[in-house]
Amino acid sequence: MQREDVLEHALHVLERVGIASTTLEMVANEADYPVKEIRQFWPDTEALLYDALRYLSQQVDIWRRKLILDDELSLEQKLLKRYQALTECVNNQRYPGCLFIAACTFYPDAAHPIHQLADQQKKAAWEFTHELLTQLEVDDPAMVAHQMELVLEGCLSRLLVKRSQADIDTARRLAEDILRFAQCRQGGALT
Repeated sequence: MQREDVLEHALHVLERVGIASTTLEMVANEADYPVKEIRQFWPDTEALLYDALRYLSQQVDIWRRKLILDDELSLEQKLLKRYQALTECVNNQRYPGCLFIAACTFYPDAAHPIHQLADQQKKAAWEFTHELLTQLEVDDPAMVAHQMELVLEGCLSRLLVKRSQADIDTARRLAEDILRFAQCRQGGALT
């Protein structure tokens, strides 16, 4: 049994049925492994959920690092690339970014390890945005990063319910507007 294979299948189940409904049996069935083998590594669903979210978090971190190092994209394109990634996810019937929001909701205690893991991913997303906005030298990059992350999280929350490409398109357009507005303000056009 390959650990990453089970975690990928766990993510598929989590995306389809949600955190509250996912069981070890569902993941074992999806991965085509006996539950007994799964339990050797993950004694309960919560342990598997933690590892699946940590695995997803690592994948997202790698994706962001590659994006930061991509010299072919402008800073603006890097900031908006997440919406293209969300479009690809929707086209493949995948909704991975939503899991961190769902985890914070399902485990509201800020001291819970799963809540902390999800919160760390949200902070890393903000830091990614803030770093790029700082490089762009926009006025008040911290505030603009908060605005852009709020739009992204709203989009991700909507994807939990509707799973609509139109919501991604709207959120991307709003993020573009926030970015343009910040660049205009920085250039003195709005003073």
